[in-house]
Amino acid sequence: MTRVLPSTLTFACTGSRPEPYAAGPSLELDLRIVDGTGRRVHAIALRVQVRIDPRRRAHTPDEAARLTGLFGEPARWTETLNPLQLATVPVMVTSFTGETTVPVAVPLSYDLDVACHRYLSALDAGVIPLVLLFSGTLFYAGDDGVQVGLVSWSEEAAHDLPVTVWRGAMDAHFPGSGWVRLRRDTLDRLAAYRAEHALSWDAAVTSLLGGAP
Repeated sequence: MTRVLPSTLTFACTGSRPEPYAAGPSLELDLRIVDGTGRRVHAIALRVQVRIDPRRRAHTPDEAARLTGLFGEPARWTETLNPLQLATVPVMVTSFTGETTVPVAVPLSYDLDVACHRYLSALDAGVIPLVLLFSGTLFYAGDDGVQVGLVSWSEEAAHDLPVTVWRGAMDAHFPGSGWVRLRRDTLDRLAAYRAEHALSWDAAVTSLLGGAP
């Protein structure tokens, strides 16, 4: 017989690093999961929502200047400095008893139209305050066979991600560079200008901005 029971799991994020083998920029977070009942957990189908909470860190004057386009003037930040959605990722946790630590792969964007990347690219140093929220289903051994539990929506974990770790993940794929989305006709005109003057993309944009190619 299978019954649905509330979850007794607790979560903590214990570490972070650039994910070295990802096809694109990605972080790897260490997620520790504890079940204090002593039962055998067969598996957890977990969904992890990763948010940035900018209210949990101070920002330098230079950072604040870069963030006015995202949050407005600092005088308004008590109203506008809201959490930003970084990613939502599925994690399949295999069997364990007591506690286990699993990697959580978090893909990153380099698109300057994405709010979370605009925020991250404005930071010089320090940490990025992350909040991990959880949902999902666990399957564990009970007196009547396999039992089913729901991961509580109230469970969350905080993690201070060093800015250097985020930057390392980005530089592993796009060192010293970034991406800007352009309309197709604008891109066609830029490509034609680049070809006409035998320039790289970077040199073509620099030339159009009034600098030497």
